[in-house]
Amino acid sequence: MGIFSKGVKKTNENFFQRLSRAVVGKSRVSDDVLDAIEEALVSSDMGVDTTLKIIDNLEDRVERDKYMSMSELVGILREEIGKLINAGEEGPVQPFDFSKKPYVIMVVGVNGVGKTTTIGKLAASLVAQGKKVVVGAADTFRAAAVDQLVVWAERSGADIVKQQMGSDPASVAFDAVKSAVAKGADVVLIDTAGRLHNRVDLMNELTKIRNVIRKVVPDGPHEVLLVLDASTGQNAYQQAKEFARATDITALAITKLDGTAKGGVVIGISDQMQVPVKFLGIGEGIDDLKVFDKKEFVSSLFAEEDIVG
Repeated sequence: MGIFSKGVKKTNENFFQRLSRAVVGKSRVSDDVLDAIEEALVSSDMGVDTTLKIIDNLEDRVERDKYMSMSELVGILREEIGKLINAGEEGPVQPFDFSKKPYVIMVVGVNGVGKTTTIGKLAASLVAQGKKVVVGAADTFRAAAVDQLVVWAERSGADIVKQQMGSDPASVAFDAVKSAVAKGADVVLIDTAGRLHNRVDLMNELTKIRNVIRKVVPDGPHEVLLVLDASTGQNAYQQAKEFARATDITALAITKLDGTAKGGVVIGISDQMQVPVKFLGIGEGIDDLKVFDKKEFVSSLFAEEDIVG
């Protein structure tokens, strides 16, 4: 299995248990088999729209080819799922453009999805690559978020810019980007408040942060990274839609994949939002935030040894 095997283990087991029950003893693809595949896809929280898209394509292939073995069916299923994730991309994504200096990333997401931890792990990974990193603690409504970022910055060797609790988040973002420019930093990671209670407030706050960033770096932010918790399943879709209405999301980081059988959410959100997945969180360790690789992810999802027929 691939580098994401730990992250998709529960999804793999759940999906292939259902798929195996559907195909065991069968010599050809029937409507019952297709129905069972549909149920397996939905159970992994791939989403109804994405699931129906896959099933429609499978039905077309079965109708065209007339006969298809189970191993051929699984191969086509892998192919169809691969088409829906990060469309047009193969292999590992390139998460940073270091030709832009500083490369400014605004990180958004609701409280509890692992947003602050994701920022800390990104900072640690970048510093380990020899990059100079500045972290802006612009979630000034949660003392825990600021304290957590301070710890991560100390552990990773990143610089941190913070202000008093309740300060204007945009002011923190401005100071962080200004500090990064002055220090010749390679990357700026800006944490933002994770509130969805009022979309207008959220939109206004994120727009204000964008605007102050552009006073220092005219083409920033270069990335708006939305962090989602895979274990919330369909709720992650709703969060993605809400944030997409509030700001221009350019990339996704999907966390807590190792603790859930809902790994299909990675496929469904990438397909429905047409936004690339750039990072997967597959554990608590500092090295458990992985750059997304579509080929490796699909290989991990479809463990060869679990395929029947």
